[in-house]
Formats: sequence, structure tokens, C-alpha cells
Amino acid sequence: MIYLLILLGVIGCMALLDRRFRLLLWHRPAAGAAVLAVGLAYFLAWDVWGIAEGVFLHRESPYMTGVMVVPQLPLEECFFLLFLSYITMVLFTGALRILEHVRGRGA
Repeated sequence: MIYLLILLGVIGCMALLDRRFRLLLWHRPAAGAAVLAVGLAYFLAWDVWGIAEGVFLHRESPYMTGVMVVPQLPLEECFFLLFLSYITMVLFTGALRILEHVRGRGA
């Protein structure tokens, strides 16, 4: 359960940064949600493939809920993949914003 709470906390921190600087979901909500959904679907498909190939295996941990979405795919993995997609897009859009600012000052 601890791991899930930590993941929810860092996703919340990303949302606060996103809101403060209007980078993804607070800039263009529909497009941002679509990008996150596509990223999450891609990484989930990758995980399912890895599980089917025997590459990814789940090990029991006292820090996890024990809830499985599908065999060998814990609930926490879905939230981790959402965080991975979200932080990538926040960093990307933030970097674009910084580059625009730097270019604007040089002109």
C-alpha cells in the first residue's frame, strides 16, 4: 500500500507543476488526456508482452496492495506507467516552454 500512496503523491506533484505552469492537462485538457492515455496504453501493452514472454514477473512485497489487474501485473504498475507518461510530458512541455522563453529573449 505504501508504494501506491507514494505513486499517488508523485502524480499529485506532477499535477501541481502542470497546473502552476499550464504545461499539459491545464494547457489543453483533451489533447493532454489523449496523450497520457496513449502513453499508458503503449506501456501497458509493453508490460503485457513482457509478462507473456516471461521477462516481467511479479514478486510479493509488503509495500504493495497485492491487487492484480491481470496475472503478474499489479495495480501499482498501472499508476507507475501513468506517472512515467505524465512526467515525460511535463518535462517535454516544460523544456519547450524554456526554449521558447530563451529564444524570445534573444530576438
